[in-house]
Amino acid sequence: MTDQLIIAGTRLKSRLFAGTAGYPNQQVLLDSLEASGAELVTVSIRRVSLEGYAESLVDLLGGKYRLLPNTSGCVTARDAILTAELAREALETDWVKLELIGDRETLYPDVEQLVRAADELVRKGFIVLPYCNEDPVACQKLADVGCAAVMPLGSLIGSGRGIANPAAIELICARSPVPVVLDAGIGSASDAAYAMELGCDAVLLNTAIAKSHDPRRMAAAMRLAVEGGRLARLAGRIPERDFAEPSSPQLGLVGS
Repeated sequence: MTDQLIIAGTRLKSRLFAGTAGYPNQQVLLDSLEASGAELVTVSIRRVSLEGYAESLVDLLGGKYRLLPNTSGCVTARDAILTAELAREALETDWVKLELIGDRETLYPDVEQLVRAADELVRKGFIVLPYCNEDPVACQKLADVGCAAVMPLGSLIGSGRGIANPAAIELICARSPVPVVLDAGIGSASDAAYAMELGCDAVLLNTAIAKSHDPRRMAAAMRLAVEGGRLARLAGRIPERDFAEPSSPQLGLVGS
């Protein structure tokens, strides 16, 4: 594909972002990331060693992929900011996926804390990509404080239920002044393609690949789905109709 995604001045050829958690082993992770074609991969600061010892996750991925550290598990703005600062120092990147969980059961974001943390991190020079709910108002507030993209959820994290509120996602895409990355809830390739058809600029997923029966094959499927969905969006679908319309002309039929 010739059109590239631009976030904070950085060009990305792949519109599929991949997570790194939950794989059966490290080799499956590496094979799946290669099959996905992803350039940007997320790493949880709580789950990886930042020391860069041989064969560590950071050591294995850092030279090949752009790492996007995330603040998963944080429940306060203070904790998220401290975690982001630790990641910047250790990984030498200003990019951060900002997560601030407000409910442990649903893993829904705490929007008030999220906007507060995003504002401070932007002021500190971070390139902030916040995981947020599928709310156009929340997304606008995050864009207003300077986030480089917004990342609304499709459905609950790890649920595999796809896009629960497509109308809201489509509205966010139509209004957002920054790129929109569909984050959370993707279950299969059709979900990823649908997100792109709704107008999302990229898709971030993890569980749908890591927990599938064949992660490498699913990663390849997701790559094709995102590319196909993007092409379909650019091509423009036909209008929906309440009646049939023949694709061939009626003139020249036998007996007419």
